Amino acid sequence: MPSTLSISHLTKTYASGLQALKDVSLEVSRGEIFALLGPNGAGKTTLINIVCGIVNATAGQVLADGHDIVRDYRAARTLIGLVPQELTTDMFEPVGATVRYSRGLFGREPNPAFIEKLLRDLSLWDKRADLIMTLSGGMKRRVMIAKALSHEPEILFLDEPTAGVDVELRRDMWALVRGLRERGVTIILTTHYIEEAEEMADRIGVIRKGELIVVEDKSTLMRKLGTKQLTLQLLEPMEEVPPTLRGWALTLSDGGSELHYHFNAASGEPAGIPSLLRRMSELGIGFKDLNTHQSSLEDIFVGLVSERAGAKA
Repeated sequence: MPSTLSISHLTKTYASGLQALKDVSLEVSRGEIFALLGPNGAGKTTLINIVCGIVNATAGQVLADGHDIVRDYRAARTLIGLVPQELTTDMFEPVGATVRYSRGLFGREPNPAFIEKLLRDLSLWDKRADLIMTLSGGMKRRVMIAKALSHEPEILFLDEPTAGVDVELRRDMWALVRGLRERGVTIILTTHYIEEAEEMADRIGVIRKGELIVVEDKSTLMRKLGTKQLTLQLLEPMEEVPPTLRGWALTLSDGGSELHYHFNAASGEPAGIPSLLRRMSELGIGFKDLNTHQSSLEDIFVGLVSERAGAKA
């Protein structure tokens, strides 16, 4: 699919000497949900702010649907919507008025029917005449989302959009995201709720200390980097793994009553399991139950960040 967002060799160095981004390149396709994961201070928000025209890059180029965000900034910014982490809006304005005003800022003609539907989708229609300052934190977050969508952007950035909000808003938010993707909107999100990225994203990017260390299709990433664990509930506890079983990656837990075998999920059906079970039978080691566990995206993310941190230490 064609790229609607193209980032090439993007670098940002602040006056203090801090290099927030280091030669970041990324292509995001139309209608794709791309999750950008990384620890605090990794450069996620800096990247978003550069694309949205809030921060200037030191080097590199960003194209929004072919429009350079610097040379053709008016056309580029019209295509982009942003839901920032912070609640930044005029607290003394009514909900409906501030959303309509945001639409006008991007040169869009008034469209009362669209604004009404947007406010209804975000459960804000009954609050349209209320001052923003009177709303709860969750409702203020809904207003930020409505403002970002008011001009019908083709690229939507969601910077920690559900951090600290209630379950209902989170549910409404992701239903809205799915609907936007169906209409071809490209969505780039950052989140600390990795299970959301695992559920929603098509591709995953991991950024650490300003460097994009991996970009991969979600299912491919989990297949390539995921691990599985076979757990055997032993009939009799063991004090240690017998020397004849040390050819497998085995560990003991629960006072020696559980035997764990870790293997790479990318290898498919592991030949090691049948041979392990046969060898255990030959040694008279019985078990009463077994189960397997597939590593989650969170496991993979933590492993990636820890591995890179250790490699550079």
